Amino acid sequence: MNQNHREAMADVRDMYMAHSALRREFSLLPQLVRDVTPGDTTRAEVVGGHAEMLCHILHLHHEGEDLLLWPRLLERGGAEAAAIVPTMEAQHHAIEDAHAAVVALLPQWRRTARGGEQLADALEQLRAALIEHMALEESEILPLAQRHVTAREWMQLGEHGMSKSPKKQLPLAFGLAMYEGDPEVVKAVLAHAPLPARLLMPIIAPRLFASHAKRVHGTATPPRIGASVR
Repeated sequence: MNQNHREAMADVRDMYMAHSALRREFSLLPQLVRDVTPGDTTRAEVVGGHAEMLCHILHLHHEGEDLLLWPRLLERGGAEAAAIVPTMEAQHHAIEDAHAAVVALLPQWRRTARGGEQLADALEQLRAALIEHMALEESEILPLAQRHVTAREWMQLGEHGMSKSPKKQLPLAFGLAMYEGDPEVVKAVLAHAPLPARLLMPIIAPRLFASHAKRVHGTATPPRIGASVR
């Protein structure tokens, strides 16, 4: 438990927003790959580039939890954390294995637009593992984090991902999350950003996502999936 009772505790609503984006995009990916005509390398590069970005975002998202969240919950969360964190860690290992299979298949498919069914099947396996994990995380981990992780510590999760992401990719990544995000949560996330980002991100990020989605999904408004728990 937090020893400094005057310090604000984690506002975990941004995790639901991130999960919504991951659910949506990883759920749409297998069919996007299957819809690419064999040999159409132009289209494979578009879809493949999108898949690569998502895989990078997912890897950093889970790496941050491994480094910054699980240890704190185990240290402070008592029996509740001890009962669930090992499951989270095991699920991360399974997701990383599925992620590695996708990453191994992706480059050749992007170059040749052949072998798409194998890649789509690998993406299905990654999606299934990810969906199961995020649902459990939302029901078991986020309530623990609200009680045992400070707001400052929670912010470090997002900072970890941003510090290891290409700067030019950050507005698009934020647009991915904003698409289904609660405006109040978006505002709360940006409250700690530099003033230019607070002013410009709500304008630039949705436009970048709309353009990207039109290119990848054929529409600026792909189907919304949402988080399983609110």
